[in-house]
Formats: sequence, structure tokens, C-alpha cells
Amino acid sequence: MDLRQLNPNLAVSPQIMPEDVPALAEAGFRVLVNNRPDDEVGPDIDHDVMAQAAADAGMSYHYLPFHPGQITPDLISDFGTAVEAGGPVIAYCRSGNRCTVLWALTQAGRVPASEIVETAAGAGYDISGIQPLIESLASRKG
Repeated sequence: MDLRQLNPNLAVSPQIMPEDVPALAEAGFRVLVNNRPDDEVGPDIDHDVMAQAAADAGMSYHYLPFHPGQITPDLISDFGTAVEAGGPVIAYCRSGNRCTVLWALTQAGRVPASEIVETAAGAGYDISGIQPLIESLASRKG
């Protein structure tokens, strides 16, 4: 597994397999967030399989599919709710980038946009292209 810590409560990762979930729970993660749409994966790792793996490991589970280019206010809000509901949280998608984008958008107005982009870069994700969106969301909250 390639876990990348964005803050003390949230790590993101590329695709997680069902057999990885018990080790994540053992490592202290309490919430699993799946941002990978089922149409990108086979039935062996779809959201039903991952939900069962999370339940078996005693973790709460949130299926919030993020299709590339299809960010909605509800998706951002639901991701924020899942991350803040308890933790620590591990979120995954194909590469971890979409999870990082969602995290960044939940931070708009709380943390300076440049700091959000820098934190993501430190975890290996270049989200500089959405900095104007982060700034726009922050201006609406202020």
C-alpha cells in the first residue's frame, strides 16, 4: 500500500484491495472512503466488496464515486462529512489524486490555497491546476 498522509486524520492512497483492509484497521484507521467509481473496476473490488471488507474489519465505509471532471457540491460536502465523522480516515481512488482534490476543496476557506496545494505536493500530488477553484470556493465562504 502507498499511504500518503495529508493531515493527522486523513491519508490517501491508490487502489486498496479487500485483503489490505484488515491491516489498515490494525494500523488504526477507522473510516474507509472509496472515491473510485465501480465502472472503473471489476466486481472483485467494487464498492459492495469493499464495503464488506470494511465491515469485517470494523471500519465505517463511505462510497463516494468521483468520476474525473465531475466535481459536485454534494460530493465535496459528503467527502468532508465522511472525513470529519471520525477517524483516522483512509480514502482511495485509482491513484489517490481525486481523493486529494476532494480534500483540498473541503479545506477551501479554512486554509490558504497555497498551503493546500503545497500539502498535496508534499504527498506527491500536483493539484496546482485547481488552485483557482480552491480560491473561488474560499471567497464564497468568506
